[in-house]
Amino acid sequence: MIRILNETKSKHVLTNNYIGYLGYIYKNEPFIAPITYYYNPEKNIIIGYSDEGHKTIAMRKHNKVCLEVAEIDSINHWESAQAHGTIKEVFGSASKAYLHEFSLGIKHLITRKEKRNLSFISEFSSKISKGETPIVFIIDVLSITGRMRRH
Repeated sequence: MIRILNETKSKHVLTNNYIGYLGYIYKNEPFIAPITYYYNPEKNIIIGYSDEGHKTIAMRKHNKVCLEVAEIDSINHWESAQAHGTIKEVFGSASKAYLHEFSLGIKHLITRKEKRNLSFISEFSSKISKGETPIVFIIDVLSITGRMRRH
């Protein structure tokens, strides 16, 4: 049976994952792309980054987006959450601060959930300190919904 998750449980799905699918509009057509993200429930924002390309061109023209996240154990046992909001690019010291928050959040989440070493986070952080900052964006979350199936 498919059921609606309340907002608290939907936020739990969003908070406890770091890979999702960003939905956006490009040239009046819908697209989705996988992204690594960090959700800060206190600020109710999603932090992400990208290189210059399709997503960044699209988000600069049309700032309404959604992010779909799913935890799927089987066809009869899954939960998903969808966050809708507005996306904006951040620059300068704010960009570096958000990337720092992103890397700490992801590191904590992966360490807790997957119990594995995250040397790539320090490599990512060293690129930032060398001035190789990617395009950083935040999504101001306007609504979060969720669904689940248990059979």
